[in-house]
Order: sequence, then structure tokens, then C-alpha cells
Amino acid sequence: MRTIGNLLWFLFGGFWACVGYLFGGFMLCITVIGIPWGLQCFKLAGLVLWPFGKKVVNTQSGGGCFSLICNIIWLLFGGLYTALVHLVFALLLGITIIGIPFARQHLKLVELALMPFGKQVV
Repeated sequence: MRTIGNLLWFLFGGFWACVGYLFGGFMLCITVIGIPWGLQCFKLAGLVLWPFGKKVVNTQSGGGCFSLICNIIWLLFGGLYTALVHLVFALLLGITIIGIPFARQHLKLVELALMPFGKQVV
């Protein structure tokens, strides 16, 4: 099921979502100050490309104050919007029985898109 789900996800939007996150990550990494947020975009791009079979977990250290401050900045400058987009897609896909597994993947992406610092994809 994981392989079929990943293949369907890739064909019906996962590739383009990954390209969007990669583009945003590269744009952020052009500036020195944007590198931490660009790296988080790359983390999201990896998850949005093949989400089935992966899990988002908190890191051992949690990141401390730096992670908290970066999450607040992320939230204010696009994280909330990105999480809401994934939430809307999850609600739309959750209406149908066939879309429920894909809705669950979008809910996983909401968690990471809302506050990516201090989280890891395994």
C-alpha cells in the first residue's frame, strides 16, 4: 500500500508540491539569514514527495530557544498559510473514502508545516 500510495501521491501533485518547496528553499538559502528556514523547506520537500511510510517526530533536544524563535518567525511569514492549505486539502480529501489515506498524509504535513524546527522525519 505504501508504494502505491506514494506513486499516486507523486503523480497527482506531490511532484509539483516538492518543486514548490525546493524553489522556496533555494530562494531562502540565497540569503545568509534565510538558510535555517530554507533547510526546513527542504525537509518539507522530502516529506511531500513521498509521504507514505514516513513519520514526523520531535527531536531529542527539541531545539531550545533558537527553535522556538525560528518557529515563531516561520509561523508569521508563511507557516500558518502553508499549514492551512494542507488542512483544506485534508478536509477535501477526507470527504471520500478513497481520499482518506491522502487526507491523513496532509494532516502529517500540517504538523510539520506549522512548526518544522525541532521535528524530524523518520
